[in-house]
Amino acid sequence: MEILNASKPMPQRKWLVIYTRPRWEKKVDQTLKMQGIISYCPLRKEKHQWADRVKEIETPLFNSYIFVYVDPWEELKVRMTNGFINFVYYMGKPAIIRESVIENIKNIILVFPQAEILNMRGIAVGDLVRIKDGLMREKEGQVVKIQGKNVLMLIESLNCMMITTVAVGNLVPVN
Repeated sequence: MEILNASKPMPQRKWLVIYTRPRWEKKVDQTLKMQGIISYCPLRKEKHQWADRVKEIETPLFNSYIFVYVDPWEELKVRMTNGFINFVYYMGKPAIIRESVIENIKNIILVFPQAEILNMRGIAVGDLVRIKDGLMREKEGQVVKIQGKNVLMLIESLNCMMITTVAVGNLVPVN
């Protein structure tokens, strides 16, 4: 049995970001918690409609990312977790997230449970996009203007042109 040396400092824990397999955020979070590792997967509430019902489900706020509060010894356990891909790095070292940032995310989710993160990198003026859901589902058109969270797009069909505003989150780029 090893006796702890009082003069030897305990390794300090820090919040790190890990990148997971797509759609594995909740599984990895649960597995880490079962291993005794403090992890945080921010979840937002989202309504999904099926043919027979509407259900509110929780989806990750950040796709493929979760936060872990670990010391250097626990980092190895995290690396060996099924669904883990890698730590997010900044300047050659795992990116450290301040405690205040984690608390801000928790507060935002508490106040705005349906908050969402929009990735604007995939959409630019002139791109061809498809509407994912709603009245105009599966319609394709060209992005004319980006206005905050909405996109003004031009849809050509039936020998006429229609301009409509669509939420960025409801669009997918067409290859």
